[in-house]
Amino acid sequence: MKNKKIAIIGAGNMGSAIAVGLLKSGFVQASDILVSDPKEENLNEMKALGITACENNNIAVQNANVVILAVKPHLIYDVIDDIEADLTSDKILISVAAGVEIFEIEEIAGENISIFRAMPNTAIALQESLTCISSKSKTPEHNAFVVEMFNKLGLAIEIPEELMAAATVLSSCGIAYALRFMRAMMQGGIEIGFSAEMAQFITAQTVKGASKLILQTGNNPEIEIDKVTTPGGITITGLNEMELNGFSSSLIQGVLASYKKIEN
Repeated sequence: MKNKKIAIIGAGNMGSAIAVGLLKSGFVQASDILVSDPKEENLNEMKALGITACENNNIAVQNANVVILAVKPHLIYDVIDDIEADLTSDKILISVAAGVEIFEIEEIAGENISIFRAMPNTAIALQESLTCISSKSKTPEHNAFVVEMFNKLGLAIEIPEELMAAATVLSSCGIAYALRFMRAMMQGGIEIGFSAEMAQFITAQTVKGASKLILQTGNNPEIEIDKVTTPGGITITGLNEMELNGFSSSLIQGVLASYKKIEN
């Protein structure tokens, strides 16, 4: 798709993160992004980046090839109803609203448009998101474009729509889970003598390295754990103490609890 214009409806945490990520990636220029939002402060933040802030949703959609719905789930139906007349068959409609299925969007937007669900996380502003994508695409070109766009913002994978709820928990909620783990690591670092700033830096870089080990080798985490757990050593002692206090089981139960919540 040439001369692509991207409209982002909603400039809250996710919408603004997508806009910033698109700019940083060089996928589009600021002049190719249009944003609409009811909050003036959100629009002013986008204007400061050179992004076009629109008067209303319709203006944004009318001037775009791609429409990203980054509004809260309970608002999405009214938003789609408002812009339905502007959703021509050549456009791509992408929803990042959790829990809203493609058939629900299609009932309002119509069957003549390519509809995608995408579940990124907030690391998208840094081009480090894991974005899960499901679609009812009308053309291979549209599908390729959406995957390419989200690959510019991190890594994208296509999944069956029935796994979208699970993807929300593992990827989007997973950011918070990982950050809570990091906070605990930092607190432990302070306990053993580091300043808060130094404990944060060491923890962040260590977690980054651990992630790269898995992403680049494809190894199961236990393979990499075995490399640093010598018999009778300090690492295995610490790990066993964590497991004694429910480290793995509490994480698993947390994931399950979030999944049950989103399914209900």
